[in-house]
Amino acid sequence: MRIVSLLPAASDIVAELGLGGHLVGRTHECDWPAAAVAAVPVVTSAEFDSDALSSREISQAVGGAAHQGSSLYTLDTGLLAELAPDVVLTQDLCRVCAVSYEAVADSVRVLDGAGPQVISLEPRTLPDVLACVLRVGDVLGVPQAAVRRVAELRQRLAAVRAQVAGRPRPRVAAIEWLDPLWPAGHWVPEQIRCAGGEPLLAEPGEHTGSMDWAALIEAAPEVIVLMPCGFPPERTLKEADLLSRHPAWDDLPAVRDGRVWVLDGPAHFNRPGPRVVRGAEILAYVLHGVQPGEPVLAEEAHRLA
Repeated sequence: MRIVSLLPAASDIVAELGLGGHLVGRTHECDWPAAAVAAVPVVTSAEFDSDALSSREISQAVGGAAHQGSSLYTLDTGLLAELAPDVVLTQDLCRVCAVSYEAVADSVRVLDGAGPQVISLEPRTLPDVLACVLRVGDVLGVPQAAVRRVAELRQRLAAVRAQVAGRPRPRVAAIEWLDPLWPAGHWVPEQIRCAGGEPLLAEPGEHTGSMDWAALIEAAPEVIVLMPCGFPPERTLKEADLLSRHPAWDDLPAVRDGRVWVLDGPAHFNRPGPRVVRGAEILAYVLHGVQPGEPVLAEEAHRLA
């Protein structure tokens, strides 16, 4: 089977199901597992260079508070045709995150022959993420592998809940973008609850928008976790002054108590793939100092203040 993944989380799922060798095309943002995707042809490109822009400029480029981008990514339809995939995995949840289902469907319609099967993944909650693994397993012909993998992921989540059971539940603000401030929604509030925290500023499954600083101040979080969408921790650390220079920053309870953390958003929080379970394990360490899974590494959780 020849698979093209137009969503980083879909590439994660394909790899988890043991089908990384069947990937024949990917996006420019598919970067895990590195060894499995490095040689896979890239069929997309971004219409802007995020490395050359500030957080505010990136937000404006992708549509600002509307969180809608009409032409953020270019799909190489010629290369897509040459790759002749049997299945194309894409999404229509967020046009800022990847090529939209509509754009992919339009491109596939002009291909010769019957064309590939196009599967759109639309997870909004933690159960949805696990359901996507099962769905992809069915589509790719490995349903039993998907069932086993999801069972393992559920066991890990249960282990997280068991480790934090009965502990005080700190109030947690998860920040998905620094300028403007943007709270993390979708499955992140559920990750926080699983890890023994009380999520603020967003409900499970919510597609959030930008917020004023007044909302963060009023929420008075006891813990702040920074997980900007698409930013590695190194860049988040470099841009942390976007928050720390605000006059209200030092008065936030989380800052006063030294409970501000920088996490790897793309790896464990922004993408609806199997690694969100690792995100819950990391949060359990951040919130309660427990490690229900593999030991948490410095690059996975860095205390900012």
